[in-house]
Amino acid sequence: MKKFLPLIIIIALILILGNWGVGVNNMLVEKEGLAEAQWANVESSYQRRADLIPNLVSTVKGYAAHEKETLEGVIKARSEATKTTIDASNLTPETMAQFQQAQQGLSGALSRLLLTVERYPELKADKSFLELQSQLEGTENRINVERNKFNKLAGDYNITIKKIPTNIVASFAGFEGMPLYKSDPGSEKAPKVEF
Repeated sequence: MKKFLPLIIIIALILILGNWGVGVNNMLVEKEGLAEAQWANVESSYQRRADLIPNLVSTVKGYAAHEKETLEGVIKARSEATKTTIDASNLTPETMAQFQQAQQGLSGALSRLLLTVERYPELKADKSFLELQSQLEGTENRINVERNKFNKLAGDYNITIKKIPTNIVASFAGFEGMPLYKSDPGSEKAPKVEF
């Protein structure tokens, strides 16, 4: 029996390490999956915003028909934003930047549209417009909440795959970091307000 003791110890160590490796792998799969699912929530929130835009444009068009350039800009920006989607399992800094840029274009076009509305008091008082504007505001808040949740889950995943000894399993199994949703370029500067 003593002669088999080293072999039994080696087999036991292999089983323990193997079991640990499987456990770490499963934990990483779960963290990655949660972050990917949260990314789908981010995209869903952006899609909700995109779905509200045609109704908003139609309402504005009824009051401000000669604001054609602004309305067309919103429609074009919406089209670009909805074209740009990312497979959650293939998030890279480049695809994330592309997605953010498309969404930024739509945000800018919406801001211009809402500034145009200021010139039409009867539109600002329209019940349909007010309801759409309220839904859009709520959706913008939801987008921010979903992006923050995504960043929290992706950040947790990124930290986990870099920690020792988890990084050994992560590199062996091919787990890669996820890019985080960053603020829009230029947003670090406070806007200048003058009265």
